Amino acid sequence: MSTPLQRPAILLLEDGTVHHGKAFGKIGTTTGEICFNTGMTGYQEVFTDPSYYGQIIIMNNVHVGNYGIKDDEVESDSVKIRGLIARNLEAQYSRKLANGSLETWLQANNIVCIEGIDTRALVTHVREKGAMNCIISSEILDIEELKKELTKTPGMDGLELASLVSTKEAYTMGDANSDVKIAVLDYGTKQHILQCMVDRGAYLKVFPAKTTIKELKTFPANGYFISNGPGDPAAMDYAIETVKEVLKENKPTFGICLGHQLLALASDIPTFKMHHGHRGLNHPVKNLLTGKCEVTTQNHGFGVDPKAIQKASHVEVTHVNLNDDSIEGIRLKGKPAFSVQYHPESTPGPHDSRYLFDDFIAMIRDHQ
Repeated sequence: MSTPLQRPAILLLEDGTVHHGKAFGKIGTTTGEICFNTGMTGYQEVFTDPSYYGQIIIMNNVHVGNYGIKDDEVESDSVKIRGLIARNLEAQYSRKLANGSLETWLQANNIVCIEGIDTRALVTHVREKGAMNCIISSEILDIEELKKELTKTPGMDGLELASLVSTKEAYTMGDANSDVKIAVLDYGTKQHILQCMVDRGAYLKVFPAKTTIKELKTFPANGYFISNGPGDPAAMDYAIETVKEVLKENKPTFGICLGHQLLALASDIPTFKMHHGHRGLNHPVKNLLTGKCEVTTQNHGFGVDPKAIQKASHVEVTHVNLNDDSIEGIRLKGKPAFSVQYHPESTPGPHDSRYLFDDFIAMIRDHQ
């Protein structure tokens, strides 16, 4: 904890559950959908992941912040979570390479937090009851008033958020002379996803979320990437239409997380809101094409409908989650297009799945 004289704070869940703790970060009030991450490390990359926009996250590790903040360990230009819940949030840190403390960083990013919470009990509650909205406050301590504030928060189901975290202007990355040129549809992409493609020799042009196919085609791409991001994919009519147009180009196309869901929707496979989602660094996934298992990083609250995909003759399931048999990867028959639900860039997490970037680059070169 940061000091012995911390202000009290309250966490109220949509189902009426109340937890009392101590304030950390910004003094204030915040609302969002509650979710949990089981990873023991990588908190800075998690907090800056645009896919978490609109959510309040429970970090299940007992100590968060103990190795401080390092400027280059980020996935975007700011913290994207709406709030933070933990057992112990540490103002002191031990890493000599750190640029500052978690507390100072969260205050600079205006993030309201609560600590001193029994996070193991809270995670168990969310696993049983499912995702729901919640409110954290270190300025309003009246439960009835907090309930009124919480009713103003929209649910994640049906919420379009990708356009809020996408780049506002197109930009490029990598070597302009590369023979692999990829147009990126940015719905909230993580920077390390882009870097994984640049590291393999690709030249990228990253486009805002609502870019049309006509604008995309002004860049001489020989491959398309559909990024991760927050919110309900079914609420993104503009993106589904763009992905349909991209598929007509018949060029290699790769989607990750939200991009996976959008590829499914563009192929007439519906998505659904999961009970509490998958978020962590140790989810086992089986590659059905190779028979091998990989340990994966995940962050998603929506999934691809397994019943609908069983009836689809034009889509093949390539990866499944070994915990719950949910769909973790697909490829389109007759099209050079594939996607995965998990995060192969693995920041943070194990690097078992980075071969997918190699496969994408090889697909582009082979297609040429």
